[in-house]
Amino acid sequence: MMREIAREVRLKIRPEGLPGPQHFELVEVTPPVAGAGEVLVRNRMFLVSASLRQMVSQGAEDVPGVPFPALRPGDGLRGEAIGEVVTAPPTSGLSPGDMVQHMFGWRDFAAVPAAQCIRLRMPLPDPLGYLGYLGHGWTAYAALTRGAQIRAGDTVFISSAAGAIGSMAGQIARLLGAGRVIGSTSASAKADRLVAELGYDAAVIRGTDKPFVAQLREAAPDGIDVFLDNVGGEQLQAAVTVARDNARFVITGTLSGQLATTGTGRVAPVALDSTQILLRKITIRGYSADDNPEARDEWFDRLPDWCRAGDIALPHIVIDGLEQATLALADTAQGRYFGMVVIGL
Repeated sequence: MMREIAREVRLKIRPEGLPGPQHFELVEVTPPVAGAGEVLVRNRMFLVSASLRQMVSQGAEDVPGVPFPALRPGDGLRGEAIGEVVTAPPTSGLSPGDMVQHMFGWRDFAAVPAAQCIRLRMPLPDPLGYLGYLGHGWTAYAALTRGAQIRAGDTVFISSAAGAIGSMAGQIARLLGAGRVIGSTSASAKADRLVAELGYDAAVIRGTDKPFVAQLREAAPDGIDVFLDNVGGEQLQAAVTVARDNARFVITGTLSGQLATTGTGRVAPVALDSTQILLRKITIRGYSADDNPEARDEWFDRLPDWCRAGDIALPHIVIDGLEQATLALADTAQGRYFGMVVIGL
Protein backbone atom coordinates (compact mmCIF):
# COMPACT_ATOMS: atom_id res chain seq x y z
CA MET A 1 0.00 0.00 0.00
CA MET A 2 1.28 3.46 -0.90
CA ARG A 3 2.08 5.85 1.94
CA GLU A 4 -0.57 8.48 2.69
CA ILE A 5 2.20 11.02 3.16
CA ALA A 6 5.19 11.35 0.88
CA ARG A 7 8.32 13.47 1.18
CA GLU A 8 10.34 15.63 -1.15
CA VAL A 9 13.32 17.94 -0.87
CA ARG A 10 12.62 21.54 -1.85
CA LEU A 11 14.79 24.59 -2.36
CA LYS A 12 14.33 26.90 0.63
CA ILE A 13 16.71 29.71 -0.26
CA ARG A 14 19.10 30.12 -3.15
CA PRO A 15 22.74 29.82 -2.05
CA GLU A 16 25.22 32.53 -3.02
CA GLY A 17 28.09 30.03 -2.88
CA LEU A 18 28.22 26.26 -2.51
CA PRO A 19 24.92 24.67 -1.42
CA GLY A 20 24.48 23.32 2.10
CA PRO A 21 21.65 21.68 4.07
CA GLN A 22 20.49 25.11 5.27
CA HIS A 23 19.40 25.99 1.74
CA PHE A 24 16.87 23.14 1.49
CA GLU A 25 13.96 21.65 3.38
CA LEU A 26 12.46 18.18 3.57
CA VAL A 27 8.67 18.49 3.46
CA GLU A 28 5.76 16.10 3.71
CA VAL A 29 3.33 16.23 0.80
CA THR A 30 0.31 14.39 -0.45
CA PRO A 31 1.50 11.58 -2.74
CA PRO A 32 1.15 12.62 -6.39
CA VAL A 33 -1.64 11.30 -8.56
CA ALA A 34 -0.64 10.35 -12.09
CA GLY A 35 -2.49 12.31 -14.74
CA ALA A 36 -3.22 11.38 -18.33
CA GLY A 37 -0.11 9.95 -19.95
CA GLU A 38 1.81 9.85 -16.67
CA VAL A 39 3.43 7.02 -14.73
CA LEU A 40 3.34 6.92 -10.95
CA VAL A 41 6.77 5.82 -9.71
CA ARG A 42 8.00 4.94 -6.25
CA ASN A 43 11.64 5.98 -6.20
CA ARG A 44 14.22 3.50 -4.93
CA MET A 45 17.41 5.52 -5.42
CA PHE A 46 18.65 8.74 -6.95
CA LEU A 47 21.95 10.28 -7.91
CA VAL A 48 23.52 13.21 -6.07
CA SER A 49 25.36 15.44 -8.53
CA ALA A 50 27.33 18.66 -8.17
CA SER A 51 25.56 19.92 -11.31
CA LEU A 52 22.57 20.71 -9.08
CA ARG A 53 24.49 23.87 -8.15
CA GLN A 54 23.58 25.32 -11.54
CA MET A 55 19.88 24.84 -10.85
CA VAL A 56 19.65 26.36 -7.37
CA SER A 57 22.27 29.13 -7.09
CA GLN A 58 21.48 32.80 -6.58
CA GLY A 59 20.63 34.32 -9.95
CA ALA A 60 19.99 30.95 -11.62
CA GLU A 61 17.98 31.17 -14.81
CA ASP A 62 17.13 28.85 -17.66
CA VAL A 63 19.91 28.86 -20.25
CA PRO A 64 19.39 27.51 -23.78
CA GLY A 65 21.21 24.20 -24.15
CA VAL A 66 21.48 23.58 -20.40
CA PRO A 67 19.40 20.47 -19.58
CA PHE A 68 18.87 21.49 -15.95
CA PRO A 69 15.90 23.80 -15.25
CA ALA A 70 16.49 26.73 -12.91
CA LEU A 71 14.73 26.21 -9.58
CA ARG A 72 13.13 28.82 -7.36
CA PRO A 73 12.46 28.72 -3.62
CA GLY A 74 9.63 26.27 -3.00
CA ASP A 75 10.44 24.11 -6.03
CA GLY A 76 11.23 20.41 -5.58
CA LEU A 77 14.75 19.38 -6.54
CA ARG A 78 15.36 17.35 -9.69
CA GLY A 79 17.85 14.64 -10.55
CA GLU A 80 18.32 11.24 -12.09
CA ALA A 81 16.49 8.46 -10.27
CA ILE A 82 15.51 4.82 -10.51
CA GLY A 83 12.12 3.71 -9.28
CA GLU A 84 9.41 1.09 -9.41
CA VAL A 85 6.25 1.65 -11.42
CA VAL A 86 3.11 1.81 -9.27
CA THR A 87 0.61 2.63 -12.01
CA ALA A 88 1.04 3.26 -15.74
CA PRO A 89 -1.29 4.06 -18.66
CA PRO A 90 -2.09 1.03 -20.86
CA THR A 91 -0.42 2.59 -23.91
CA SER A 92 2.90 3.25 -22.13
CA GLY A 93 4.30 -0.27 -22.45
CA LEU A 94 4.97 -0.22 -18.70
CA SER A 95 3.44 -2.34 -15.94
CA PRO A 96 3.39 -2.17 -12.15
CA GLY A 97 6.66 -3.54 -10.80
CA ASP A 98 8.76 -2.43 -13.78
CA MET A 99 11.93 -0.55 -12.90
CA VAL A 100 12.41 2.74 -14.73
CA GLN A 101 14.91 5.56 -14.96
CA HIS A 102 13.71 9.17 -14.93
CA MET A 103 14.71 12.70 -13.84
CA PHE A 104 12.42 13.24 -10.83
CA GLY A 105 14.61 12.22 -7.92
CA TRP A 106 14.80 13.88 -4.50
CA ARG A 107 11.32 12.57 -3.54
CA ASP A 108 9.63 9.36 -2.48
CA PHE A 109 7.06 9.29 -5.31
CA ALA A 110 6.91 10.99 -8.70
CA ALA A 111 4.32 11.37 -11.44
CA VAL A 112 6.44 11.18 -14.58
CA PRO A 113 5.37 11.63 -18.21
CA ALA A 114 5.49 8.15 -19.74
CA ALA A 115 7.75 9.38 -22.54
CA GLN A 116 10.35 10.39 -19.95
CA CYS A 117 10.57 6.94 -18.35
CA ILE A 118 13.19 4.48 -19.57
CA ARG A 119 12.32 0.89 -18.76
CA LEU A 120 15.32 -0.95 -17.35
CA ARG A 121 16.27 -4.50 -18.18
CA MET A 122 17.23 -7.21 -15.75
CA PRO A 123 19.51 -5.90 -13.03
CA LEU A 124 23.25 -6.34 -13.09
CA PRO A 125 24.83 -9.03 -10.93
CA ASP A 126 24.58 -8.54 -7.16
CA PRO A 127 25.50 -6.45 -5.30
CA LEU A 128 25.53 -3.84 -8.06
CA GLY A 129 21.82 -4.07 -8.78
CA TYR A 130 20.59 -1.16 -10.84
CA LEU A 131 23.42 1.23 -9.96
CA GLY A 132 25.07 0.79 -13.35
CA TYR A 133 22.06 2.33 -15.03
CA LEU A 134 22.47 5.71 -13.37
CA GLY A 135 23.67 8.29 -15.83
CA HIS A 136 27.37 8.91 -15.51
CA GLY A 137 28.55 5.55 -16.83
CA TRP A 138 26.78 6.01 -20.12
CA THR A 139 27.86 9.65 -20.25
CA ALA A 140 31.49 8.53 -20.07
CA TYR A 141 30.87 5.78 -22.62
CA ALA A 142 29.19 8.14 -25.08
CA ALA A 143 31.93 10.77 -24.68
CA LEU A 144 34.69 8.27 -25.40
CA THR A 145 32.98 6.47 -28.28
CA ARG A 146 31.23 9.42 -29.95
CA GLY A 147 32.77 12.58 -28.61
CA ALA A 148 36.47 11.65 -28.81
CA GLN A 149 36.48 8.18 -30.40
CA ILE A 150 39.28 6.34 -28.61
CA ARG A 151 41.88 4.72 -30.86
CA ALA A 152 44.12 1.79 -30.01
CA GLY A 153 47.18 2.92 -28.10
CA ASP A 154 45.91 6.42 -27.26
CA THR A 155 47.17 8.17 -24.16
CA VAL A 156 44.04 9.43 -22.41
CA PHE A 157 43.82 12.07 -19.69
CA ILE A 158 40.64 12.36 -17.59
CA SER A 159 40.07 15.21 -15.17
CA SER A 160 38.14 14.67 -11.93
CA ALA A 161 38.94 10.99 -12.33
CA ALA A 162 37.54 10.03 -8.92
CA GLY A 163 34.16 11.59 -9.66
CA ALA A 164 31.07 9.89 -10.99
CA ILE A 165 32.08 10.30 -14.66
CA GLY A 166 35.83 9.96 -14.26
CA SER A 167 35.71 6.79 -12.17
CA MET A 168 33.92 5.11 -15.06
CA ALA A 169 35.73 6.86 -17.91
CA GLY A 170 39.20 5.56 -17.10
CA GLN A 171 38.01 1.96 -17.09
CA ILE A 172 36.02 2.44 -20.28
CA ALA A 173 38.99 4.05 -22.04
CA ARG A 174 41.08 1.00 -21.21
CA LEU A 175 38.39 -1.39 -22.48
CA LEU A 176 38.20 0.61 -25.71
CA GLY A 177 41.93 0.15 -26.37
CA ALA A 178 43.69 3.10 -24.73
CA GLY A 179 47.39 2.45 -24.18
CA ARG A 180 47.88 4.71 -21.16
CA VAL A 181 45.25 6.30 -18.90
CA ILE A 182 45.97 9.23 -16.58
CA GLY A 183 43.57 10.85 -14.14
CA SER A 184 43.49 13.92 -11.94
CA THR A 185 42.06 14.19 -8.46
CA SER A 186 42.19 16.31 -5.32
CA ALA A 187 43.85 14.00 -2.78
CA SER A 188 46.64 11.44 -2.60
CA ALA A 189 44.31 8.79 -1.12
CA LYS A 190 42.05 9.10 -4.16
CA ALA A 191 45.05 9.00 -6.49
CA ASP A 192 46.15 5.72 -4.90
CA ARG A 193 42.69 4.22 -5.41
CA LEU A 194 42.58 5.28 -9.05
CA VAL A 195 45.74 3.28 -9.74
CA ALA A 196 45.08 0.35 -7.41
CA GLU A 197 41.36 -0.19 -8.06
CA LEU A 198 40.44 1.35 -11.41
CA GLY A 199 43.44 0.59 -13.59
CA TYR A 200 44.76 4.11 -14.06
CA ASP A 201 48.45 4.16 -14.99
CA ALA A 202 49.08 7.41 -13.12
CA ALA A 203 47.22 10.09 -11.22
CA VAL A 204 48.09 13.77 -10.78
CA ILE A 205 46.92 15.76 -7.78
CA ARG A 206 45.71 19.33 -8.03
CA GLY A 207 46.40 21.89 -5.34
CA THR A 208 49.91 20.72 -4.40
CA ASP A 209 53.13 22.72 -4.33
CA LYS A 210 54.18 21.21 -7.64
CA PRO A 211 52.56 22.91 -10.67
CA PHE A 212 49.81 20.83 -12.22
CA VAL A 213 51.26 21.09 -15.72
CA ALA A 214 54.61 19.74 -14.49
CA GLN A 215 52.88 16.74 -12.92
CA LEU A 216 50.96 16.06 -16.12
CA ARG A 217 54.16 16.21 -18.19
CA GLU A 218 55.72 13.58 -15.93
CA ALA A 219 52.66 11.34 -16.15
CA ALA A 220 52.47 11.71 -19.96
CA PRO A 221 56.04 12.27 -21.18
CA ASP A 222 55.02 11.57 -24.78
CA GLY A 223 51.93 13.81 -24.60
CA ILE A 224 48.21 13.07 -24.57
CA ASP A 225 45.97 12.08 -27.47
CA VAL A 226 42.57 12.36 -25.78
CA PHE A 227 41.36 14.57 -22.96
CA LEU A 228 37.98 13.99 -21.35
CA ASP A 229 37.48 17.16 -19.34
CA ASN A 230 35.04 17.43 -16.46
CA VAL A 231 36.69 20.45 -14.86
CA GLY A 232 38.15 23.17 -17.09
CA GLY A 233 40.42 25.75 -15.49
CA GLU A 234 44.12 25.01 -15.04
CA GLN A 235 43.61 21.38 -16.01
CA LEU A 236 42.35 22.36 -19.46
CA GLN A 237 45.26 24.78 -19.77
CA ALA A 238 47.73 22.04 -18.83
CA ALA A 239 46.19 19.60 -21.30
CA VAL A 240 46.72 22.06 -24.16
CA THR A 241 50.36 22.39 -23.14
CA VAL A 242 50.92 18.60 -23.02
CA ALA A 243 48.77 17.65 -26.03
CA ARG A 244 50.20 15.80 -29.01
CA ASP A 245 49.46 16.78 -32.60
CA ASN A 246 45.82 16.16 -33.55
CA ALA A 247 44.75 15.60 -29.94
CA ARG A 248 41.00 15.40 -29.35
CA PHE A 249 39.47 17.15 -26.34
CA VAL A 250 35.89 16.49 -25.29
CA ILE A 251 34.40 18.69 -22.57
CA THR A 252 31.59 17.12 -20.55
CA GLY A 253 31.66 19.25 -17.41
CA THR A 254 32.93 22.48 -15.88
CA LEU A 255 33.49 21.69 -12.21
CA SER A 256 35.95 24.56 -11.86
CA GLY A 257 32.92 26.83 -12.20
CA GLN A 258 30.24 24.62 -10.66
CA LEU A 259 32.24 24.16 -7.46
CA ALA A 260 33.62 27.68 -7.16
CA THR A 261 33.02 28.97 -3.64
CA THR A 262 31.53 32.21 -4.99
CA GLY A 263 29.31 33.09 -7.92
CA THR A 264 26.52 31.19 -9.61
CA GLY A 265 28.46 28.13 -10.75
CA ARG A 266 27.27 28.63 -14.33
CA VAL A 267 30.46 30.09 -15.85
CA ALA A 268 33.98 28.65 -15.99
CA PRO A 269 36.29 31.12 -17.76
CA VAL A 270 39.77 29.97 -18.71
CA ALA A 271 42.61 31.43 -20.80
CA LEU A 272 43.96 29.03 -23.46
CA ASP A 273 47.01 29.31 -25.70
CA SER A 274 45.34 29.46 -29.09
CA THR A 275 48.71 29.36 -30.83
CA GLN A 276 49.34 25.87 -29.48
CA ILE A 277 45.79 24.80 -30.36
CA LEU A 278 46.45 25.94 -33.93
CA LEU A 279 49.95 24.52 -34.34
CA ARG A 280 49.07 21.13 -32.86
CA LYS A 281 45.69 20.99 -34.61
CA ILE A 282 43.91 20.25 -31.35
CA THR A 283 40.16 19.62 -31.62
CA ILE A 284 38.12 20.89 -28.64
CA ARG A 285 34.51 19.79 -28.54
CA GLY A 286 31.76 20.50 -26.05
CA TYR A 287 29.76 17.32 -25.71
CA SER A 288 26.46 16.11 -24.25
CA ALA A 289 25.62 12.41 -24.20
CA ASP A 290 22.04 13.39 -25.01
CA ASP A 291 23.28 14.08 -28.55
CA ASN A 292 23.77 10.33 -29.05
CA PRO A 293 20.87 8.53 -27.35
CA GLU A 294 21.77 5.31 -29.17
CA ALA A 295 24.90 5.15 -27.03
CA ARG A 296 22.72 4.57 -23.96
CA ASP A 297 21.35 1.29 -25.37
CA GLU A 298 24.83 0.27 -26.45
CA TRP A 299 26.12 0.93 -22.93
CA PHE A 300 23.26 -1.06 -21.40
CA ASP A 301 24.14 -3.95 -23.72
CA ARG A 302 27.86 -3.97 -22.90
CA LEU A 303 27.84 -3.16 -19.20
CA PRO A 304 26.42 -6.44 -17.84
CA ASP A 305 28.97 -8.51 -19.78
CA TRP A 306 31.83 -6.30 -18.60
CA CYS A 307 30.62 -6.59 -15.01
CA ARG A 308 30.22 -10.37 -15.12
CA ALA A 309 33.70 -10.70 -16.58
CA GLY A 310 35.16 -8.52 -13.84
CA ASP A 311 36.39 -6.01 -16.42
CA ILE A 312 34.71 -2.98 -14.86
CA ALA A 313 33.80 -1.79 -11.39
CA LEU A 314 31.11 0.70 -10.36
CA PRO A 315 32.67 2.81 -7.59
CA HIS A 316 29.90 4.21 -5.44
CA ILE A 317 28.60 5.01 -2.01
CA VAL A 318 24.96 4.46 -1.07
CA ILE A 319 23.63 6.74 1.66
CA ASP A 320 20.31 5.59 3.08
CA GLY A 321 17.49 8.03 3.67
CA LEU A 322 16.05 11.11 1.98
CA GLU A 323 16.83 13.07 5.15
CA GLN A 324 20.57 12.56 4.46
CA ALA A 325 20.46 13.83 0.89
CA THR A 326 21.24 17.53 1.37
CA LEU A 327 24.24 16.77 3.59
CA ALA A 328 25.43 14.30 0.92
CA LEU A 329 25.11 17.08 -1.67
CA ALA A 330 27.27 19.41 0.42
CA ASP A 331 29.88 16.68 0.92
CA THR A 332 29.84 15.93 -2.83
CA ALA A 333 30.49 19.59 -3.59
CA GLN A 334 33.47 19.42 -1.21
CA GLY A 335 34.89 16.39 -3.06
CA ARG A 336 34.61 14.02 -0.10
CA TYR A 337 33.43 10.96 -2.01
CA PHE A 338 34.87 8.53 -4.54
CA GLY A 339 32.68 7.55 -7.49
CA MET A 340 28.90 7.82 -7.66
CA VAL A 341 26.94 9.18 -4.70
CA VAL A 342 23.53 7.56 -4.45
CA ILE A 343 20.68 8.08 -1.98
CA GLY A 344 18.78 4.86 -1.24
CA LEU A 345 15.09 5.11 -0.37
